[in-house]
Amino acid sequence: MSAAAAAGTWKLGDLEVNRIGYGAMRLTGNGMLGNSDGTPIDRDGAVALLHSAFEQGVNHIDTAAFYFSPLRSANELINRALSSWYGDVVVVTKVGPVRDPSGEWLPAARPDQLRGQVEENLRQLGREYLDVVNLRANGPGTASIAEHFGALAELREAGLVRHLGLSAVLPEHVAEAQTIAPVVCVQNSYGLDWRRADESGLVDLCGEQGIAFVPFFAVSGRRREAAADQEHDARVHSVADAHHATPAQVRLAWTLHRGPHVLAIPGTTNPVHLAENIAAGSLRLTEEERALLDRPDEGTV
Repeated sequence: MSAAAAAGTWKLGDLEVNRIGYGAMRLTGNGMLGNSDGTPIDRDGAVALLHSAFEQGVNHIDTAAFYFSPLRSANELINRALSSWYGDVVVVTKVGPVRDPSGEWLPAARPDQLRGQVEENLRQLGREYLDVVNLRANGPGTASIAEHFGALAELREAGLVRHLGLSAVLPEHVAEAQTIAPVVCVQNSYGLDWRRADESGLVDLCGEQGIAFVPFFAVSGRRREAAADQEHDARVHSVADAHHATPAQVRLAWTLHRGPHVLAIPGTTNPVHLAENIAAGSLRLTEEERALLDRPDEGTV
């Protein structure tokens, strides 16, 4: 059994994936903010990192056409890696947000612009169709996603997309989308320090409906796109010490313990951290440890 399979599997529609995946945003330096001043990642190194992830059993990659910095594109790097890989890998991308070539954010795409975004992902990834496309909403304040999701459903019927998902949504958005086409996954910010998806009932709703819940920022939490920082949570240190694990592994394990439908897509450019993240799938927390982590933060170290 591969390392990434230790946490078990889940299906995105008819596509079975290991619950430990990989988020490609960091491959560009910083896929959301551009990181124009950062040193671009070495292309061969990025491909080697992705191949290492695949060799360890990762078969679920999260990406987006708007994950790019001046000299690097996450989709382009994934395309390179997959072109020289022999196994099956499910690539999940997202549409909605728009950046111009300089990296500046523009108004979110209109429904009639989503086909262009899907086709751009197809071109960059070198694929005939996209495995899964997530519609990223404009945030919880979005009143309705029906027009946008309907446009993607038409592309699904046309064969450009195999399955559809959602990102940055509330339970009512999931219900609205389900009346239009099946939803196979929901991506929201979620982790030990950021549990809005518990407060809204979204995590449980996804489990009840057989929808994969895919947290992002599960390790970085409120730091979001920022690089990993020193762990200050005494609870996390306590559990990590008991398992001879890293704090990041504990945070990922806590997330995976939330339910069998919860996946993980931690991103990194460090091969050691990659192996540690994947190994987190085999970390089993006791009920007492989970109860400790579920309690409010009791202090820092």
